[in-house]
Amino acid sequence: MSRAATDAQGRLDHGPPIAVVDIGSNSVRLVAYEGLTRSPTEIFNEKALCGLGREVQTTRLLAADAVQHALATLKRFRALCETMGVRRTLAIATAACRDAKNGPAFIKLAQRTIGADIDVLSGGQEAELTALGVISGVHRADGVVGDLGGGSLELVDVRGTRARHGVTRPLGGLALADISGKSVKKAEKFVKKSLSSLPVLRDCEDRNFYAVGGTWRSVARLHMWQTGYPLHVMHGYAIPADEALEFARLLHRVDVDTLSNIEIVNNARRPLLPYAALVLEYILRVGKPRQVVFSALGVREGLLYSLLKKKDKEKDALIEAARRLNVLRSRSPQHGEELLGWTDRFFATSGLEETAEERRLRHAACLLADIGWRAHPDYRGEQSLNIIAHGGFSGIDHQGRAYLALSVFFRHVGLVMDDELSPRLRELVSTRLLDRARVLGAALRLAYVVSAAMPGVLPKTPLAIERHRLALRLPGEFAALAGERIVSRLRGLARLIGREPVVLMG
Repeated sequence: MSRAATDAQGRLDHGPPIAVVDIGSNSVRLVAYEGLTRSPTEIFNEKALCGLGREVQTTRLLAADAVQHALATLKRFRALCETMGVRRTLAIATAACRDAKNGPAFIKLAQRTIGADIDVLSGGQEAELTALGVISGVHRADGVVGDLGGGSLELVDVRGTRARHGVTRPLGGLALADISGKSVKKAEKFVKKSLSSLPVLRDCEDRNFYAVGGTWRSVARLHMWQTGYPLHVMHGYAIPADEALEFARLLHRVDVDTLSNIEIVNNARRPLLPYAALVLEYILRVGKPRQVVFSALGVREGLLYSLLKKKDKEKDALIEAARRLNVLRSRSPQHGEELLGWTDRFFATSGLEETAEERRLRHAACLLADIGWRAHPDYRGEQSLNIIAHGGFSGIDHQGRAYLALSVFFRHVGLVMDDELSPRLRELVSTRLLDRARVLGAALRLAYVVSAAMPGVLPKTPLAIERHRLALRLPGEFAALAGERIVSRLRGLARLIGREPVVLMG
């Protein structure tokens, strides 16, 4: 067992941490992960806005002060990796370093500084890894991925786990500011010319556009705050295309410093917002997608995903993340696993139609059902809801997050406390999913008083519809579990599905 896992029981033992150093045109970032897994968990994340690409389009050189800033940052990153016990550092560089004449000289210095080889990605490689990042973090992705960095924009079509060949254009915020002499009007002509005839965008109609990159995340964050959106989680945040188009037009036509809530955007990123908005506007005009979905996963996560074995790539990222949290925080991880089969039987006989996606979400909720048990009983529902709604999950959209959080909330507090919920959080789920969250929450409430959260009980005490009644079987030694509390919770679940409850002994 690794020393980190031995010292910290809140960590899983995947061996030594693995780190990715991403030398971009605007930022230089270090992300250290718990291990190389299907759903990698960050243990450290830091960036420095070095601006390596701010003059490359006109001078073809990395600015001297930006180089020194980047090298100082890499020196710190190497020390951080040593402190964390990182034994494998993956380092990549993108547009600025591949386009600048002094890029190779900088890379040599950077490699000595970070103590690792640096892979200078081509535009095609960058697009491919970004697409893999979205594939790894979006369940059954379907649309066009756009990664907007400081120096370039990469576009690639994704369908499920497949990505087509990508294209790259010098449309990053720093590159556009450099090319246009910091004139948004001049930049607009260049953007229009660059994007108007791209086949990859023509294939985006009525599908998703997946926006990747720090400046586009700033656009999304600003939109969240201005609209009062209740869930401040970037990954999976979606905006209807017409609304995104209107917001993008606003951002590049006004002084961004006059916008409300602009203080949530980093000062160094604010000058790039109009260019990011301009690129987004023309992508939406040309591509005509159904919605814009923001992905917090991109080239770094794509790099890790590319290193996985085939069998690990095929795993469900959401289920894997829920399974790990079950191991870390539940009283009995095996009990969480047993809930999958126990609720499978109940839902299969209940007469409630369930899609494959709803079944997948139900399984995740079962694995997360007991993560709040250490909290005070009065706050277990609230704490579980907050952990799940704001957790570092991928492979799930915001409606799915809300469903998981509500299901586990109802499992702890029952339905009589429904009024304590934020009405805005409830708005994120459909009426159907809200109803399913209540049903699942009631079923989980019953399961925990039957089993006391211990393994080995649920497989022998099935719950199912039998002869049009909701029947809980307590055979043999389990008959002694019957009591008022079980009957009360069985009755509550039965009311939700319109059945008569019965406890069957033997």
